[in-house]
Amino acid sequence: MSDVTEVSSRLPARHYAVVLNSSAGRGLAQRAWPRLEAELRARGLPFELISEPSGAAALARVQAFPRDVAVLAVGGDGTVGALLPALVGTGRPLGIVPLGSGNDFAGMLGLRAGDFTAALDRLAYAPRRVDALRATILGGEGAGTAHLLLNGLGMGFDAQVAALMGRAPARLSGFGRYAWAALAALRNLALTPVRVEVDGQVLYAGPSCLAAVMNGTRYGGGFRISPASDARDGLLNALASGPVTRGQLLALMGWVLPGRHLGHPRVHHTAGQTATVTWSRPTHLHLDGDLAGRVTGVRVEVLPGALTLLNG
Repeated sequence: MSDVTEVSSRLPARHYAVVLNSSAGRGLAQRAWPRLEAELRARGLPFELISEPSGAAALARVQAFPRDVAVLAVGGDGTVGALLPALVGTGRPLGIVPLGSGNDFAGMLGLRAGDFTAALDRLAYAPRRVDALRATILGGEGAGTAHLLLNGLGMGFDAQVAALMGRAPARLSGFGRYAWAALAALRNLALTPVRVEVDGQVLYAGPSCLAAVMNGTRYGGGFRISPASDARDGLLNALASGPVTRGQLLALMGWVLPGRHLGHPRVHHTAGQTATVTWSRPTHLHLDGDLAGRVTGVRVEVLPGALTLLNG
């Protein structure tokens, strides 16, 4: 998604609301802010800094700005996710400076964590429209609530891994923390009956350890769970595992990392505009990497071209 080369000289000047998540990347964003601030000022980019203790407070500040004020999200996938109600369907442009732990949507775009010079260079690109997702919880914790997503969601093993990442050794990076948590989760692997439907057709029904519905291609700091995804094609991508043993799942993880698992006989996947995932018992859920409790069902729909992206 980095093939656009139109330059800012052809575009009107923008003002930015810079949303700094001081806890992103275990403090990386906060530590990098003086250098990023100097770079913004050196480029003559007018901005107002928003550094609030909660995502809800940051969202309220952004929503108070006129819609032509762009957002520059400094953090990870969770930082962007908290701001989506002010971005999806509003026309307000988004730029991403990846300084979080996972940075998976930014990574799909070719943006590297900590390389904010490249991220700012790409603000010169012409804005592009990308898809978003709306997920509605059907049963379990938070039943009836709807959430906007940019990257995607995971249920079962993936969300259990997300729950364990907080226990990983502090020395590990985003990918390393995910790998550590994944190996820990393998010890308690459980299969639960699931039914996954895409556009009203059954993709898979049977025992499973995980299901995912994606707009982006990767999660967990680099695992390419959905390599067929294209955030500009107006489609979501749904995946589910069939029954696997611990050894089979461990081997599959090695295939998921480079995105070579879609042909595996125990991996079921397809694309569509809506997906419904129903579990026979409450199952862990994560939304753009953030834990959202245990649920028994979720319905996801794609929102084509709903977000304006500056440096994609």
